[in-house]
Amino acid sequence: MTILLLVIFAFFIFTMFRRNKKAQAQQAQMQSKFVPGVEVMTNFGLFGRIVSFDDVENKVVLELSPGTTATVHRQAVSKIVEPTEAPADEEATGALTEPTLGSTHNPSAERGADKPATPETQLNETPEQTLRRLEGEGK
Repeated sequence: MTILLLVIFAFFIFTMFRRNKKAQAQQAQMQSKFVPGVEVMTNFGLFGRIVSFDDVENKVVLELSPGTTATVHRQAVSKIVEPTEAPADEEATGALTEPTLGSTHNPSAERGADKPATPETQLNETPEQTLRRLEGEGK
């Protein structure tokens, strides 16, 4: 009876260490993909783009919106946000649809690709234009 209890106890310890090892390997694989420009989500639901990271101090600087940055611990970044693909039939027809969450918008196409958004042009925007611009910058 004692031997059976020891075997069960050893099995539980083995599975616990194995699960921890898998989680550490997955975390290390994700952190190896950290490069500036990658969109990520933190443990507390904050989305941003990596601006820089410091391996020595384990800090990541995220750009939350243009000009707004936040510094978080490297382990607070929980996942890399993959861009979503649009269905092929909508792209082929060119149908105009209402933007959805995760969709991309190119505001430079409206004002001309040669005219980047400047603070002066942003001051004269309507609220609708500001929303469209911010949705496009959140790629």
